[in-house]
Amino acid sequence: MNFRRGRHREEPEINFIPLIDLLLVILIFLMVTTTYSRFAEIKVNLPSADAEAKDSQSSEIPVAIAEDGEMLVAGKKLAPGSSDALVAALKDAAAGKREPVVVVNADAQATHQSVVNVMEAARAAHLSQLIFATQKLQTPQ
Repeated sequence: MNFRRGRHREEPEINFIPLIDLLLVILIFLMVTTTYSRFAEIKVNLPSADAEAKDSQSSEIPVAIAEDGEMLVAGKKLAPGSSDALVAALKDAAAGKREPVVVVNADAQATHQSVVNVMEAARAAHLSQLIFATQKLQTPQ
């Protein structure tokens, strides 16, 4: 028994245009109010080595840096702060050595500037290989 035979029922329409307008306004609001933070941190994965010591140590040039900035290059004592003497001492120590390696033994309380001075002097003496010597921490027993 269909009493509505002659009447055709119209399907309801959903108007999406106001919804799209609302979403665009919300999107613009979020873009304007969002703060972008920059991280000043740098993630550094330090290398670890379990290799055995090299047998040949004849090409190494030891450079010791004391707490007060005094330096010892291949057994020769240098006054603190003399970069020209440091370059000359590195060149003398590297003379006749094949691929010399500068080994920096810096005191834990030595300034960064003294280590940078050694690095600059090695660059000026055309020595490109540097090693920073460290020691293992003693664990309390």
